Amino acid sequence: MYHDVVKIKCLDDFKLELTFDDGKTGVLDCKPIIAKGGVFSKLRDPKVFKKAQVNKELGVVTWDDDVDIAPETAYCLATGSPLPEWMQGEHIL
Repeated sequence: MYHDVVKIKCLDDFKLELTFDDGKTGVLDCKPIIAKGGVFSKLRDPKVFKKAQVNKELGVVTWDDDVDIAPETAYCLATGSPLPEWMQGEHIL
């Protein structure tokens, strides 16, 4: 089971403060995600990064519904919780 992102606040230094549907909050440092490159490369631009929003239908952090971070990954990285059992052994970064 994973938890949807319900609220987002952009912080300095490519970080996001996230609130999840179970009431937990945490800060997601997106620098390692951006460093992966690929579709995340465009987030290196602070103006683009600050356009982060919640896709309420999917419960994910997204940028223009073009780039998103899986809710399982966001929850794990922001709250320090373990990955869901079905993702154990996966590399999230």
